[in-house]
Amino acid sequence: MKSGVVLDTNIFISAVLYGGNPRRILDLAVSERIEVYISLVLLDELRRVLKEKFSLSSFEVSMVIDEIKDFAEIIEPKVKLKVIKGDPSDNRVLECALQAKVDYIVSGDKHLLNLRNFGGIKIVNPAEFLKQTKLT
Repeated sequence: MKSGVVLDTNIFISAVLYGGNPRRILDLAVSERIEVYISLVLLDELRRVLKEKFSLSSFEVSMVIDEIKDFAEIIEPKVKLKVIKGDPSDNRVLECALQAKVDYIVSGDKHLLNLRNFGGIKIVNPAEFLKQTKLT
């Protein structure tokens, strides 16, 4: 059975701009070895950060978003959470993961990683994900 995964926006950004383990995880998604879920809110955050913080052109951002839409299942979380106080936007990742009933959240964000587990969902960094799933 394929692992269900929510990738934090920082994982998408690292995969696209820098490669490494985040890119390996994205390749697993593209090759359908894992099932990735994302919400429209997370896609909007990714779009905004790529444009504003990394100065990608509208065309480049559209290409990234379109690629993600090709392999990721877009879901709409029904529950609003207020678990992470230090960075409330991280709650959107938890909401998506809960709604999709995934096995993993993969993130580089300390607020999420410090939780380690949420509602039975493992929260790990890219290297831990690859090690635990033994997919590479």
